[in-house]
Amino acid sequence: MTTHHPLDKALALASTTAGQYQGHTSPGYWNMVGPFGGITAAVALRAVLEHPDLLGEPLSLTVNYAAAQAAGEFMVEAVPVRTNRSTQHWTITLSQADAQGTPQITTTATAVTAVRRDTWSLGDMPMPAVPQPAALPRITPAMGVEWLRRYEMRPVVGELPERWEGQGDSSLSQLWMRDEPARPLDFCALAALADVFFPRVWLRRAVRVPAGTVSITVYFHANAAELESTGTGYLLGQARGQEFRNGFFDQTVQLWNEAGAMLATSHQIVYFKE
Repeated sequence: MTTHHPLDKALALASTTAGQYQGHTSPGYWNMVGPFGGITAAVALRAVLEHPDLLGEPLSLTVNYAAAQAAGEFMVEAVPVRTNRSTQHWTITLSQADAQGTPQITTTATAVTAVRRDTWSLGDMPMPAVPQPAALPRITPAMGVEWLRRYEMRPVVGELPERWEGQGDSSLSQLWMRDEPARPLDFCALAALADVFFPRVWLRRAVRVPAGTVSITVYFHANAAELESTGTGYLLGQARGQEFRNGFFDQTVQLWNEAGAMLATSHQIVYFKE
């Protein structure tokens, strides 16, 4: 484990009892009013992966952001609520003490881990034909948000509008991405990468409005060996909104490695204000 990497420092958990851990928010992954949602998802998954009763590898992770985390210590609890022959079902909660010292839940999550079988497999959504990462310029982090410095991003299409004039016509983005500095890919890093895209409403409307993820689900299609073979290489991420209505929109994401293997997909629901 590359323990000196900013991601590993942000994911560091100290076990108190089996399934209960203490962590600390990382200023390196700070967003507008709290931690970057992807790092919170990664922390929830780390609690599952460190549990002594873990069966298999991650299959899915759903994270619900009930409240923004404050800077400081937090607690994570991961509970295996049902273990079958090949699947295991988990509930996870993140909490912080309020001013009176009473624990308050900030995040709830569920996860499924599984023992994968070597069976018939097929990818029915091939990676788009795009220029290679080296042929594309790297974008400079903007908006003064610290967590953006933790990722190298090379957009293909769908960058932020140059002018916020309400004339957007598509919510599609494609970009090459990886941790900064480069780090071997694992499940926690992959969970965080599924959430690096800016709100689709900004692109579709070309109006920068307040927005934030309410709930995200990540589906892991790759096993640990496939992530290891990806190494420190880039992932091609593709994101698109599907419906914008009454203050909420959804967003779908696909993540492929440079060899064209789909590693993960995700879906999230996001609120936005006028």
